[in-house]
Amino acid sequence: MRMPLTLAGPHGIPAAIGWGATATRPRKVTQMTAPVDPTTTSAWSRLTSAATTLRPDLRGWFDADPARAQRFSFECGDLHVDLSKNLLTDEILDALVALGREVGLEGRRDAMFAGERINVTEGRSVLHTALRRPAACTPALTLDGQDVDHDVHEVLAKVYAFADRVRTGEWRGVTGKRIETIVNVGIGGSDLGPVMIYEALAPYVQPGLRARFISNIDPTDAAQNTAGLDPETTLVIVASKTFTTLETITNARMVRTWLLDGLAASGAIDGSEASRGEAVAKHFVAVSTALDKVADFGIDPANAFGFWDWVGGRYSVDSAIGTAVAVAIGPERFAELLAGFHAVDEHFRTTPLERNVPALMGLLNIWYVNHLDARSHAVLPYAQQLHRFAAYLQQLTMESNGKSVRWDGTPVTTATGEVFWGEPGTNGQHAFYQLIHQGTQLIPADFIAVATPAYPLTDGGADVHELFLANFFAQTAALAFGKTADEVRAEGTAEAIVPARVFSGNRPTTSIMAPALTPSVVGQLVALYEHITFTQGIVWGIDSFDQWGVELGKQLAKAIEPAVGGDEGALAAQDASTQALIRYYQAHRVR
Repeated sequence: MRMPLTLAGPHGIPAAIGWGATATRPRKVTQMTAPVDPTTTSAWSRLTSAATTLRPDLRGWFDADPARAQRFSFECGDLHVDLSKNLLTDEILDALVALGREVGLEGRRDAMFAGERINVTEGRSVLHTALRRPAACTPALTLDGQDVDHDVHEVLAKVYAFADRVRTGEWRGVTGKRIETIVNVGIGGSDLGPVMIYEALAPYVQPGLRARFISNIDPTDAAQNTAGLDPETTLVIVASKTFTTLETITNARMVRTWLLDGLAASGAIDGSEASRGEAVAKHFVAVSTALDKVADFGIDPANAFGFWDWVGGRYSVDSAIGTAVAVAIGPERFAELLAGFHAVDEHFRTTPLERNVPALMGLLNIWYVNHLDARSHAVLPYAQQLHRFAAYLQQLTMESNGKSVRWDGTPVTTATGEVFWGEPGTNGQHAFYQLIHQGTQLIPADFIAVATPAYPLTDGGADVHELFLANFFAQTAALAFGKTADEVRAEGTAEAIVPARVFSGNRPTTSIMAPALTPSVVGQLVALYEHITFTQGIVWGIDSFDQWGVELGKQLAKAIEPAVGGDEGALAAQDASTQALIRYYQAHRVR
């Protein structure tokens, strides 16, 4: 028998569970203890002093310490993480761990897992980790008397049953044909996570099924991603918690028009309201809690999958938001994905900071941003299947930590956030690695690779994956150890050209390796960066789970839309630059 872990405390307000959750319900700001100012800690002073006296010498450090690679390498689930090529010494590592403790990282981590309302500006718990807790996990997880584990697995079972119906052909379109294409319509966390994981796990997609993703309100996105599809074999998933997201609902209406017009043109439906309604019911499902709006759209509320207000959009891919992925790869593989998430959750929750990989990587980022003036962070997967990983991380990291006030409303006391970016494999080498190797900016980089490829191809008997990984290993070595002027001269290089061919080295990298890019490993990678992001946010004292910075532009767009359409009064209310740009558009628009 499971003993309940009760999450409701004296802070905040009750969080609705399941279908009772509504995004429009008023929220009160949760009163929380003021964050610790990291700059007042003794560990921060130690790091400041270390940065002042730091003379990076990775060559010398490795020569003097044959055990360096072993000492600074860690295991996290199936991930092998080598931190040894970072600008890191034992003293710096000790100070970073001390900083984590002095700002209360462990306590805030425990508060998150316990369901305290650490999203203070919205008065919400932060329980994306509950989405991947195994069934019958002990102790039971309850929030305001509601069994969270039961609710999560109830929705998961519904998603799995739906996925099986589509995959087996039981679910068919209005003409009786099997579904061949899933079109996911969503934006932000309802798009970036699903498309990234779908691409990462493409080898696991059921033959005869495929998925496409529409997010941008630019009509080109919907046009291109419906082009060539057969409406009779297409199933659309509309993912919007409130079913009011402008981009998603606009795209959903356009796709509905495309589907109904196509079915009518082929004679599959007669164009009557009844036939159109039947077609929508058989070709559209929703991920939403707004059942009234789902029904108004024409989707049967029984075919809507819910989630909760304690799931932030950028943390929601392992909720019903991942339905397209569950259909494509199947419930068994989706369960493996969730197990991978959970493995890293448990590592982060239970491992001392000295060996806690997400915490250490997050604290290293603090070292680079706040003490060595790094302003960006490259993520470089040597796995083509992860080609959307950097785009996914951009929302996860920058929407979470791009803040200038702390969770108590006071200004931050130090720089926050960094720009995350990257490209897969050798593509990046032929694009921007020049800047990382020889530029004037310090750009920490994470290199990701797997031992066993999904497609073990050969070229004239040579293992192409080994050639690929030779580049992976070479790049981190080149960035760490560089090339001296004497080494360049020894190659017979003309003296005038020697400076241009010198590599300073001491460019920090982290190497992350795994046996293969399985569903579990993909889940582990995502959870790793979730907890890295959390760690940084706690040090900076910010609420990493709200995103008020995205609201103003959306509000202004609603006010500007009439001006774009020709409303002179609305146009006159705009600033001079915006007026001029709108008039340029109006003068050059061809209809």
